[in-house]
Amino acid sequence: MTPFDWQFPYTSQRMPVLASNVVSTSQPLAAQAGLRMMLKGGNAVDAALATAIALTVLEPTSNGIGSDAFAILWDGSKLHGLNASGRAPAAWTPDYFKGMQTMPMRGWNAVTVPGCVSAWVELSGKFGKLPFADLFEPAIKYASDGYMVSPTIARLWNNQTSELKSQPGFAQAFMPAGRAPQAGEKFAFPDQARTLRLIAESRGEAFYRGELAEKIAAHAQQHGGAMTMRDLAEHTLDWVEPLSQDYRGYTLHEIPPNGQGIGALISLGILANLDMANLPLDSADSLHAQIEAMKLSFADIYEYVSDPSTMRVQPSQMLDPAYLQERSRQIDMKKARDPKFGTPPSGGTVYLTAADASGMMVSYIQSNFAGFGSGVVVDGTGISLQNRGYGFSLRPGHANVVAPNKRPFQTIIPAFVTKDGKPVMSYGVMGGSMQAQGHSQMMVRFADHHQNPQAAADAPRWRIDQGLTVGIEEGISSDVIADLKRRGHHLVQAGRWNTDFGRAQLIYKMDDGYLAASERRTDGQAVGY
Repeated sequence: MTPFDWQFPYTSQRMPVLASNVVSTSQPLAAQAGLRMMLKGGNAVDAALATAIALTVLEPTSNGIGSDAFAILWDGSKLHGLNASGRAPAAWTPDYFKGMQTMPMRGWNAVTVPGCVSAWVELSGKFGKLPFADLFEPAIKYASDGYMVSPTIARLWNNQTSELKSQPGFAQAFMPAGRAPQAGEKFAFPDQARTLRLIAESRGEAFYRGELAEKIAAHAQQHGGAMTMRDLAEHTLDWVEPLSQDYRGYTLHEIPPNGQGIGALISLGILANLDMANLPLDSADSLHAQIEAMKLSFADIYEYVSDPSTMRVQPSQMLDPAYLQERSRQIDMKKARDPKFGTPPSGGTVYLTAADASGMMVSYIQSNFAGFGSGVVVDGTGISLQNRGYGFSLRPGHANVVAPNKRPFQTIIPAFVTKDGKPVMSYGVMGGSMQAQGHSQMMVRFADHHQNPQAAADAPRWRIDQGLTVGIEEGISSDVIADLKRRGHHLVQAGRWNTDFGRAQLIYKMDDGYLAASERRTDGQAVGY
């Protein structure tokens, strides 16, 4: 028996896929690329990587070859966490950005060393079954032959071109007709196909130490960037122990800082002190409590989270049960607040998930950060580069202040749920700061209200922007909205096609297979056999 109901109460629903081998992600052709690897004899890691590589071609509005990546993997007996985010160039001292109030959002001075290629190599070598080059076949074909652009991706593409067209290499790469591709139009990118072949043939060496690294470093020098061949060659990734938080009999696991996953854990740790199950689903009381808990969480993570080597407050302190109980007492159920960080006790993104019949499950995320990222595309390579440097602070003395070879605060986070040490669900809710908020909202729906994963993904969401301002989707009743406004929330109603509330993908482990879900806010698809 499942611990959830089989009701689908939301109008814009999709039905889940139930099968022994499954892949779920935000783009159907990419999901099918992963399924092809399984049909070829590969496992969940092979499927996840083929999907991720294909997404760099098929969903360039959110990720690229120059992305960062994180993963949580259940190998059949234990969890593994992978942090493949990159570090700042060696030249990035605070003085390098002297005179600026914030880090640049676009251009070469927003680019840290990309890490996703290293994630592909590492995951394949440690856990994959198929030859590394096989994983690139679908992506290379779509890049060389082209694919038809969906209405969703066409809209996101067009929304970014006016801002990014002046960035080095962007217009030549992503505006070949002087504009963004239109819905239904075929887009091909032969330069990217050639680069993917080089990465496949060299197992990533070309990207960090060879021909591609030379082109990246030369492009940076030509356009005022600081990245060098040495910065690329010195990139390393880390296998890490996921952080966890118990909630209503389940355990949510997240990658530890420099990522924001601890934000979801803090929020749930606060909510664990409230009787959420007895607050009606989608009621003003339930939404208010969740919003206020997340505000308290954000106040702490924005103050304390940074590269682990520079954190002055450790994750264990931020997750201290007594501290979280004290933070829960700061929630006023009658009034919205704009809280400050506490004092713990001393002591543009794509997400995918895959699972196979052997019991292996992968929760994987890679991202350029803000849409196309920095807007920089290295000439002749199809390598679009992230803008993760924007995640640094320029405030002197801040834990997350920019420094050479330091990792910035990261928003991308994969999630994994266990119960009594056994796998339950791999999931993610892509979309900047929405990710920690989405992880928490999904857990409340699943653990407190027993919604099935598909319904929990289809349900309307809220999103804290800043201060008392909260975005909210269609589907929340007018009475609830009026009640929240009376409590002081500044609510902003989102339009139907708004993608700022995340795009969830989920796989739930059942007794005889899996339930895979892909939500309604994007082109996503769950596939299986």
